[in-house]
Amino acid sequence: MRSFANTLTLLALLAGASNAAFAQDNPLPISPLLKNNAAEPDTWKVSASPYLWMAGISGKVGQFGQPASKINSSFDKIFSELDLAFMAAVEARRNRFSLLGDVMYSRLSGSGKNHFGVLSKEVDITSKSFSGFLGAGYTLLESDRGHLDVIGGGRLWYASTKIDLKGGLLDGKGQRDSATWVDAVAGLRGRYMFDDSWFFTGWGVVGAGQARLDWDATAAIGYQFKNDFSAVLGYRAVGVNYNRNGFVYNVIQQGPIMGLAYRF
Repeated sequence: MRSFANTLTLLALLAGASNAAFAQDNPLPISPLLKNNAAEPDTWKVSASPYLWMAGISGKVGQFGQPASKINSSFDKIFSELDLAFMAAVEARRNRFSLLGDVMYSRLSGSGKNHFGVLSKEVDITSKSFSGFLGAGYTLLESDRGHLDVIGGGRLWYASTKIDLKGGLLDGKGQRDSATWVDAVAGLRGRYMFDDSWFFTGWGVVGAGQARLDWDATAAIGYQFKNDFSAVLGYRAVGVNYNRNGFVYNVIQQGPIMGLAYRF
């Protein structure tokens, strides 16, 4: 519930900044479409942003109906426990309307304690996850300093966990399981320009579907080098609570983000 409350807090902050919102484009979740949009023709504009997300993971994972095990791979261990990560965002925008896409894939390895110590003392967990968001947005408020959009769409999840048990009666045993599901999410995103170069951007969505809870929140500071190129540095947190057919994936991934945005 704390993660849910944090997400609602971010949404409220974005809404509170709406009086200063401005008419600059900003793709999902951190890529800003760039300045001088008002002077451009009434056509679709596209912005793409690859980014690095140095995220740790914490929560509970379980499979085949076994008791869920805790996992905790914190940011200070990310360079040793992160095996592979890829993230990218894209937006196509025309006037107040936008089409949004965001994908992320990560593979992390961690370890944790098992509540049922007689069966096993520790567990090594390899977690693979893919998340793809596809949706649309509409600008509610805009001015020469910023903008506030409402966004919504669907998020596809794929999660796979491999659990290797150590100690206890099940020492050396291991199992693998996976699940795929879809959730509907909605929320706000916005951007505020401090001056001609520095800006703040953020977004937050929350929803559910096959998962009990699905949320994503981002806040970042950016610098615009020129009209078609900018960079951002910030923080992103994503949480999902899925528990069906003996597969448990109740995790939070969070950590710093660094991204580049290019408009074409």
